[in-house]
Amino acid sequence: MGEWKASGAATLVGSMPHKDRVRAIDFILEKVPEIPVWPQLVKYEAEQMMVQFLEGLPGLRKESGQIWVETQGAAFEEELYRFYEDYLAASEDDVFLMDSRFGFGEETGRTFFAFLQALERLDLPYRAVKGQVVGPFTLLSGLKDQDQRALLFDERLQDVVVKHLAMKARWQVNRMKSFGRPVILFLDEPALAGFGSSAFITVTEEQVAQLLREVMDAVHDAEGLAGIHVCANTDWLLAFRSPVDIINFDAYQYFDRFALYRKELAAFLEGGGTVAWGIVPTGNPEWIDSETVDSLCDRWLQEVTTLTGPELPMERIFSRSLFTPSCGCGTLNEREAERVVELTRGVSDRLREKLGFRR
Repeated sequence: MGEWKASGAATLVGSMPHKDRVRAIDFILEKVPEIPVWPQLVKYEAEQMMVQFLEGLPGLRKESGQIWVETQGAAFEEELYRFYEDYLAASEDDVFLMDSRFGFGEETGRTFFAFLQALERLDLPYRAVKGQVVGPFTLLSGLKDQDQRALLFDERLQDVVVKHLAMKARWQVNRMKSFGRPVILFLDEPALAGFGSSAFITVTEEQVAQLLREVMDAVHDAEGLAGIHVCANTDWLLAFRSPVDIINFDAYQYFDRFALYRKELAAFLEGGGTVAWGIVPTGNPEWIDSETVDSLCDRWLQEVTTLTGPELPMERIFSRSLFTPSCGCGTLNEREAERVVELTRGVSDRLREKLGFRR
């Protein structure tokens, strides 16, 4: 973690609204060539945030557009047994892992594999390559059983889902590290914005921390850098106390909430951590059209200057900074999404000029 420096580079959260895979991939490789990311094209059901990572989960059922996990009956017990057999084998043998239930299938992996093929063809100056996986808390709180109860409240499924995602993450890092560059893998955890609410009153901080830790440990075991993305406010101590390498948040709307953790931030950066500032808005098309590279740079500099001091100099903050959109671009139209990407790259380039940093 401590050796790799972001140095103000630009990258993306993941989702894009495009239908044309070649166009989406080529656009990303052109605009964010330093840390390119494979796009989740949400117009394809198989590439939507949760759906894309469900393959191989025991008890998974789909009917009339509904997806759930059937946890009753002998069939589930048999699927559970085979799952743990595969999990143990994959944990001990990467050769087994790479051709197991934990990889992308033909439909879920279509854009991912096209992205890898494009990287193989092109000679890009990239310093890292980025992917993403749905976070365990988000999947467990969003996916339900046959009784419409979130899997988060089933101890058996808590264990299954976190191990399932840990192997999915490890598989993905192994595929991307073949290019000989550092691999960044974000855990997308939008549901953490609701942690602490009445809906999760029985869920403890330690439970959530253990879920995150198990997936992040799998990323580290595969020699990747683990990131976490939360697109709203949350209890940021969960992130700072985890083994995460990169924290990504909506710095456009929630900077003041994140700034409350200045002490933890200083220790995180001192220890080699990176903050991915989601300074380019995605939540409102009017914001996207009204902001410019200069206005966003001024906004970031004004806000970050309030954090600086002898123990947290600007140079350290910037050297450990990435710049991203505030969230994925999948809910936007193509024009809006492409403007967001261009603004993100522009912010990175302009701040490097202003602060005297090179790539």
